[in-house]
Amino acid sequence: MRGKWRNWGRTASCHPRQWATPASEDELRDLIADVESGTIRVAGSGHSFSPVVPSADVLISLENYTGIVDVDDAARQVTVRAGTPLSRLTSELASHGLAMENLGDIDRQTVAGAISTGTHGTGSDLGILSTQVARLRLVTADGEVVECSPDERPDLFRAAQVSLGGLGVLSTVTLDVVPAYDLELRTRPMSLDECLDDLARLRSENRHFEVFWFPHTETAFVKTMNRTDAERTGEGGDFDSTVENLAWEGLCRLSTAIPSTAPYATRLAAWSFSSDRAVGPSHELFAHDRTVRFAESEWSVPADEVAPAIRELRSWIERHDEPVTFPVEVRYVAGDDIPLSPAYGRDSGFVAVHKYHRKPHERYFDAAASIFRERDGRPHWGKLHSLDGTDVPRLYPEWETFERCREECDPDRLFQNDHLDRLFADRD
Repeated sequence: MRGKWRNWGRTASCHPRQWATPASEDELRDLIADVESGTIRVAGSGHSFSPVVPSADVLISLENYTGIVDVDDAARQVTVRAGTPLSRLTSELASHGLAMENLGDIDRQTVAGAISTGTHGTGSDLGILSTQVARLRLVTADGEVVECSPDERPDLFRAAQVSLGGLGVLSTVTLDVVPAYDLELRTRPMSLDECLDDLARLRSENRHFEVFWFPHTETAFVKTMNRTDAERTGEGGDFDSTVENLAWEGLCRLSTAIPSTAPYATRLAAWSFSSDRAVGPSHELFAHDRTVRFAESEWSVPADEVAPAIRELRSWIERHDEPVTFPVEVRYVAGDDIPLSPAYGRDSGFVAVHKYHRKPHERYFDAAASIFRERDGRPHWGKLHSLDGTDVPRLYPEWETFERCREECDPDRLFQNDHLDRLFADRD
């Protein structure tokens, strides 16, 4: 019998009174229908840093409810069970000559978890992962299965595309996919100010563009990826291998014990990166392993607000001598019409701040949040933030659409926990 659950970043944990691991949709339906008291939450791979999962009552794992259900080559769609890890999905898609249009920079999340929290990759013309969803099957609080799509119950569909698990439990997800393709990855260092001055061009000229800036330095590391038919180079790449090796763990531990060494760690990291190039299948270049644990907070701001936000963050770090060893990451996505999407109604830049998991992060994350919120920032739901029920309606213009769907699917708040109670505080 399982005991404690905790997430990958060690920022959330719980001791549920009941663990459940349904292996079919019927088992999932029966489980939900038979709950007589308490609440239900679903645990995926544990890669959310916010306390979106913890439950003292029933915790469901979909680890036994995985795999592809159907591949429709003509429609270029795949239906997958919600507990399937993205890494498994993309590998199986490749065997069918198919691929996801876009992915994030890790692929350990489950399909349900990635969709429910608004996980995203980067690309100014590409939306968050939830925009690739074509159809959903959702088990609601009474144990009934509801199907929705853009043509069938469209408001519920949009609400369920990013729901934090607040509407029910996703059973299967149908995704739009594309023919498999290769990417050419290029990385190079730039001065931070040069990079910030050139953000508009860099993001418009590349299918995928992201930036890593190392605090305590003036170095930005630029990463671009574009479709290509060039010869594959094989696995490798200095960037991914460098930041995840044991030496990086050692530097983080050293700067935790002696905070004054943090600037030297980031300078060493920035110095170690050089220009690089790799060509390979898209799913192999999108994602990479993260072996050094950290805590993370990430905010979406209007795309044009990224540069001033980074400059203000740099100034704050310098003024307060904040020991930061992890880079600040910048990515871009296209706007969408999903009610709880951080990119709702606007093309957005996502700025992420990180701290080694053994270091206190509160002061740094609070300062960053203040900077982003001054620019109409919205948090990534799977990352650390302090929003509450007074903030959400102001930041999300279609909050009432989501609320109507929640009242329909879960009137008794079966799928709540303390975190959602704070976010979705019922108002008269």
